[in-house]
Amino acid sequence: MDKTLVEKAVAEASGHLSRIREEIGKRIIGQTGLIDGILMALIAGGHVLIEGVPGLAKTLAVKTLAEVLDASYRRIQFTPDLLPADLIGTMVYRQQTGEFVPRKGPVFANLVLGDEINRAPAKVQSALLEAMAERQVTLGERTYKLDFPFFVLATQNPIEHEGTYPLPEAQLDRFLLKLKVEYPKPEEELAILRRMGVEQDRQMKKILSPALLAEVQKTAAAIQVDERIEEYIVTLVIATRETDADRYPYCRFIEYGASPRATIYLYRCAKVKALYEGRAYVIPEDVKAVAYDVLRHRLVLSYEAESEELTAEDVIQKVLDVVHVP
Repeated sequence: MDKTLVEKAVAEASGHLSRIREEIGKRIIGQTGLIDGILMALIAGGHVLIEGVPGLAKTLAVKTLAEVLDASYRRIQFTPDLLPADLIGTMVYRQQTGEFVPRKGPVFANLVLGDEINRAPAKVQSALLEAMAERQVTLGERTYKLDFPFFVLATQNPIEHEGTYPLPEAQLDRFLLKLKVEYPKPEEELAILRRMGVEQDRQMKKILSPALLAEVQKTAAAIQVDERIEEYIVTLVIATRETDADRYPYCRFIEYGASPRATIYLYRCAKVKALYEGRAYVIPEDVKAVAYDVLRHRLVLSYEAESEELTAEDVIQKVLDVVHVP
């Protein structure tokens, strides 16, 4: 695409994103990182794992996005007794015709919220993650393609571990981003109190259609990435796998580093970050800004990191400090 056309398309897409965030902000106060992260994953073509304590508007944010997006939405409450058929559907015998017909489950929607995904056993988690990876579901002898867009947002509670089934690292790697939701600031919480104490549920406008989303995705893909930025992304991910403690002192805190999937997702998300800023090119700060959300669930920390009470964010910061910025 011509440079001038790309800049024009970026300006238009950036305007659309500003309107979407403004509309969501009419209901959600604060939580800009959560909203921007969800939209980033939607544009980058991946899925999101959201972690936060109860009451931080995780579910409300997803529901609000579903209302702004002109597409179908389903919520699945994960429980220990849930079965894969409750998620993807099953084949039902129709007595009148003597044949089995598919009864599609709630996963056949554009936007799927998997609430408290770590409360369901591995078999159910795998059924959802297979749909995420392949964008298709097999029922009986037929395989059904999932409609565009297909976007999964899964939530989990970090403070409750009894009766839960933590996602294995291989399944965590399937999520493009892991977003951590923090408590609101005092002024934001006061605004929440004043708004929610008076207003009824606000009706959202349908701003983002599947066709418009496809155009924004096309624009994001056309954003320019310099060769040095590409090399920086690769070097950053490879740095999480280093074992030379003399050159890379932080490596003793990492048991296993990020996979090549992280490289691809860093590249895509850096482009979306540039799109947020209205730029037709990526700068190193874009890569740094998205590194935490892309990498935090892909690093397996060592016992030494746990003993020093280091978080994944602390280790990522150490990696960013060491890797040379072009």
